[in-house]
Amino acid sequence: MKMITAVLAMVLMVAAISLAHADVKTEVVEYRHGDVMLEGYLAYDDSFQGKRPGVVVAHEWFGQTSYERKRAEQLARLGYVAFAIDMYGKGVRARDGKEAGALAGKYMGDRKLMGARAAAGLDVLRNRPETDPTRLAAIGYCFGGTTVLELARSGADLVSVVSFHGGLDTPTPGDARNIKAKVLVLHGGDDPMVPNKQVEAFQEEMRKGGVDWQFISYGGAVHRFSNPAAGDDSSKGLAYNERADRRSWEAMRAFFAETLK
Repeated sequence: MKMITAVLAMVLMVAAISLAHADVKTEVVEYRHGDVMLEGYLAYDDSFQGKRPGVVVAHEWFGQTSYERKRAEQLARLGYVAFAIDMYGKGVRARDGKEAGALAGKYMGDRKLMGARAAAGLDVLRNRPETDPTRLAAIGYCFGGTTVLELARSGADLVSVVSFHGGLDTPTPGDARNIKAKVLVLHGGDDPMVPNKQVEAFQEEMRKGGVDWQFISYGGAVHRFSNPAAGDDSSKGLAYNERADRRSWEAMRAFFAETLK
């Protein structure tokens, strides 16, 4: 009996060590939307056998950066297949706020293009052999938050959508009736770029569309509260807030545990 117990303990120890050292595999994936070549970033834990839920990660207005890639890797460690999509095109990245505004403005002014470009990335994730195509979600930051909400409004087959400090406006609020996903919005309570009127309009849109939605507002947080690159000067209207960052990530985890279980 003692020998059996010792062997069992050793097996459990080896399994624990293997799990602790499990590698998150990453891959740069080229894909197309029409004539535009795009470059996404895939992350998953290859120690997990079988299919698992997939999560799209939509970038801020500067384009896909190491920040979104890090988030994809974090999601992989939680047991998801994560795909950081590219909205702008391979190698197209903003060098400053002016360029970022111009790049994002193209899609903010054409929401059908925004939804279709995001859907191209969702298709890549859906067709990966690691992904369970019946359990798909999308998260996005700032411009990416707007992007995943528009993807949901387009009627995409998503189970869950999470916006982190994203813009909430839409020119076609009636499209909320197309939303199949459960929606979670994580908002900076003092975000000057998403004023109260926009918040109120969004919430009314969700109600009229019959959407299963949640809205969490973090006091003292402004725009880009989850990104350390935003700095710490909230008087500029955008700044990192460690507490809101931590709380919002945990809120997303709980939301996914419920919706993607």
